[in-house]
Amino acid sequence: MVRKLAAQGVSHPDVLRAMGEVERHRFVDTALVNQAYEDTSLPIGLGQTISKPNVVARMLELLLHGRSVPLGRVLEIGTGCGYQAAVLSRLCVEVYSIERLRGLHDKARLLLSPLRVPNLHLLFGDGMQGFAPGAPYAGIIAAAGGDDVPQAWTDQLAVGGRLVAPAHLGQGVQSLVVIDRTATGLQRTVLEPVQFVPLKSGVG
Repeated sequence: MVRKLAAQGVSHPDVLRAMGEVERHRFVDTALVNQAYEDTSLPIGLGQTISKPNVVARMLELLLHGRSVPLGRVLEIGTGCGYQAAVLSRLCVEVYSIERLRGLHDKARLLLSPLRVPNLHLLFGDGMQGFAPGAPYAGIIAAAGGDDVPQAWTDQLAVGGRLVAPAHLGQGVQSLVVIDRTATGLQRTVLEPVQFVPLKSGVG
């Protein structure tokens, strides 16, 4: 999988290392284990998916671009099965990961438990609100996209921090968005079209 990612243009050595260290097959259903290392998204239950390895790597490269590793404290919106959180834990000093669906939160906790990741905190709650007690964050990364990036997220971003998230920005197209908080405000960059599950409020 790592060789494929490198061939597809992923070049950040720390991202490739971290993705090589986390066994993706641990985070997919038994019936899908033979597809675990293919570049495809897979269902994880409750209408959610585990993102394609290439998409995970792309977002992590954007998060880390031009910055030293390990990154400081990072917030992940949408734990899902816990795969990306496990990769993040190898790239950041501390990771807070929040999930709004109780079934997935419990599943991620079960799957991550054998890995004993001391710098990863799993939270159950409404990700649209972010997680203010852990703020400010050096990075925020989201696995679901809404009509725009919630203000709660940008409010919780540290100066010098970066947010990477999908968002619908008109014409029904979902795009990858990078927001940097500088000393003078927010700088937004819109990148390529992507397809992520919808961002929803509340818990379930």
